[in-house]
Amino acid sequence: MKKLVLLLSMGLLLLSCDPQENPDPVIPSVTTGDVTYITTTTAICGGNVTADGGAAVTARGVCWSTTQNPTTANSKTTNGTGLGTYTSVITGLSPNTTYYVRAYATNANGIAYGEQKSFKTQDGFTDSRDGKVYKTVTIGSQVWMAENLAYLPAVSAPTSGSTIDPHYYVYGYNDTDVDAAKATKIYTIFGVLYNWPAALTACPSGWHLPSDEEWTQLSDYLGGQNVAGGTMKEAGPSHWLGSDEGVTNSSGFTALPGGWRSGRGSFYNIGYYGYWWSSTEWDENSAWTRYLHYDSSKVFRYNEDKKDTGFSVRCLRD
Repeated sequence: MKKLVLLLSMGLLLLSCDPQENPDPVIPSVTTGDVTYITTTTAICGGNVTADGGAAVTARGVCWSTTQNPTTANSKTTNGTGLGTYTSVITGLSPNTTYYVRAYATNANGIAYGEQKSFKTQDGFTDSRDGKVYKTVTIGSQVWMAENLAYLPAVSAPTSGSTIDPHYYVYGYNDTDVDAAKATKIYTIFGVLYNWPAALTACPSGWHLPSDEEWTQLSDYLGGQNVAGGTMKEAGPSHWLGSDEGVTNSSGFTALPGGWRSGRGSFYNIGYYGYWWSSTEWDENSAWTRYLHYDSSKVFRYNEDKKDTGFSVRCLRD
């Protein structure tokens, strides 16, 4: 009888220790995505919550710091809840600085972190010709200026043009005083409009006017010409008029609608269109260009008169 009681007691003890009765708390499983579209002050990362640990994932995002193994006590994003992939926009970074980033996911049992990744922000670029500092962005294997070129060695009135000589225009400015043109708000925001002879040599040393092929490489990397414009255009209503549906600027290219100068001597379409030269000729009289439309996420490719037309310039690092 004593043996039976002892065996029953041991059985009850074993049952009380069964791990299935009192499982240890389990945190989620999360992986860290690649870091892309790195500019002087922003980057794109993200993560993938692959398991919730048996409890609902109530927060997820990425955290980053200039020291290794960042946690949610450092800078972080919040990107929804639950399982699956998500994309995070990292902002407020300093130029030319190394950062460490990890994805995280939180449930009732705690916080899980993905593997650590590191990246270095762009250092920007200072044009030695005029001291202008440009933001830059890495998109795929290309490094672009993230602003329109503003180099202005001379300025022409819109009624003045040439089929041979370089000409420089500032939208809405009708005189020839460089300092006065630079003092305008439009110059500060949108930069300079160049005829094609000027555009060919406008970029500073170490940079160049992109070819038609290089523009295509950019739009292909961003998903193709039918959608790439939405990832390139500055988001929000500050400068682009019309619908911003599909506009994210997720590439960091920050395209602006600087309008253009026509061969007839007038300015058109600021706020509605942005136009940029390529270095590739279509024929003797025209060159390939790219333009973005205020109400579309497409990148449009067109050949335009290369002598008298004034378009914006985006420089590409050699």
